[in-house]
Amino acid sequence: MVDRYPTSVPYRQRTDGYHTYRIPAAVVTGAGTVLAFAEGRYVSAGDSGHIDIVLKRSTDGGRTWGALQVVATEPRRGTAGNPAAVALADGRIVLVHVRQGPSVTEDKIRRGQVSAADGRRVFVQVSSDDGVTWPAPREITGSVKRAEWRWYATAPGHAVELRHGPHAGRIVVPGNHSLPPAGSDNGTEGKYDGGHALLSDDGGQTWHIGYVDDNPDGYVNVNETTATELPDGRLYVNARTDSTAPGTRADAYSSDGGQTLDQPFRPQAGLAGPVVEGSALWCSSPDVLLFSGPAAPDARALMTVRASGDLGVTWRVAHTVSGLPAAYSDLVRVDGDTVGLLFETGNFGPYEIIAFRRLPVAELTP
Repeated sequence: MVDRYPTSVPYRQRTDGYHTYRIPAAVVTGAGTVLAFAEGRYVSAGDSGHIDIVLKRSTDGGRTWGALQVVATEPRRGTAGNPAAVALADGRIVLVHVRQGPSVTEDKIRRGQVSAADGRRVFVQVSSDDGVTWPAPREITGSVKRAEWRWYATAPGHAVELRHGPHAGRIVVPGNHSLPPAGSDNGTEGKYDGGHALLSDDGGQTWHIGYVDDNPDGYVNVNETTATELPDGRLYVNARTDSTAPGTRADAYSSDGGQTLDQPFRPQAGLAGPVVEGSALWCSSPDVLLFSGPAAPDARALMTVRASGDLGVTWRVAHTVSGLPAAYSDLVRVDGDTVGLLFETGNFGPYEIIAFRRLPVAELTP
C-alpha cells in the first residue's frame, strides 16, 4: 500500500551526540534541496546551555536525509539557536540566529541579570553552495536590537524574501523581544513581550529594524512569530500570545514590506490551540494560505495544518497529522505538487523526534 503522506525522520532524540533536537526550520533551495535546520541540545531538552544549530539536507524531496552538519555554535558552549532561514532567488541561503552565554537563561535575561556579552546577540551567515558549507557567522546585533530590549529571538522557522512590489528582494525575518519592567514587576511577565522585524535590502549584507509592536497592556503581547508574503504583495504575520486576548494567536498585515504594520497585532481566535510556535505559508497554484501548529486546546498535541481561502480572515482544518503530542513546526513548498511539514512530535512527548511529512498541496485547497 502506498503511503499518501510519506513521513521521514531527520532528527531523533539521543542520536549523533545530542540529547534532544528542537526548533525546526525548513527551506527548499533553488536546486530543490530540502534543508532541515534544528537546535541540537547536548544535555537535555531545556532551552539554555550547550546548544548548536544543526542541519540535514535532502536531495529527494524530504524522503531521505544526509549526515548531520553543525552550522553554528556558541564558542563558550553556550546557546546558538532560533534558526531563521531563507533561500534567496540568487541561490544563496541566508541563516539568521541568536546566541547567549553558557550559564544564561531566559529568566535571567528578562530580569536584567546578564551582561550584554552574555545576553541575546544576533548573527547572520550565508551559504553559497546549496547548504553544503557555511562560512563563519557575522554579528549584526547593533543593527537589529534596541539597547533597552532584554529577551530577543528570531522567528524561529523560515524567513521571507519578498518577490512582489517596490520592496522585491527584501529579506524579512520576524522576531520578538521583551521590554524592561515598570513598577514592582520583574520583567518575566508576558505583558512585556513584543514583536518586530529584521529587514535587509541588500541580500543580507546590512540590516535594520522594521515594524515594532509592543505595548505592555497585557491584552495582545506577541512572542514567536511567522511570516509569509501574500499574492497582493502584503506581508502576513502570525504570532503566539499568552496575554488576555481571545485565543492564543494574533496576526497582522504589512503593506510596506514589513517596515510598519497596517494595524497592530489583533487576536486571531480562529486558530485554536495551546501557546506554541506556529508556521504560516502562502502557496500559489492552487492559491491557499496555510498555518501549521498543534490544535489541542490545552496541550501541545494534535499537529494540524489549517487553510484560509480569504488571506487569513477565516480558517478551516486541511490536514490532521495525528492525535499524538506535537509542538513546533515549519511549512515549506517542496515542489509544484507538494508542501512539506517539518515538526516536533513523539509517541509519549512532543520532543522525541523531528519528522518531515510530504502533503499534496491539492488536498489543502479550500
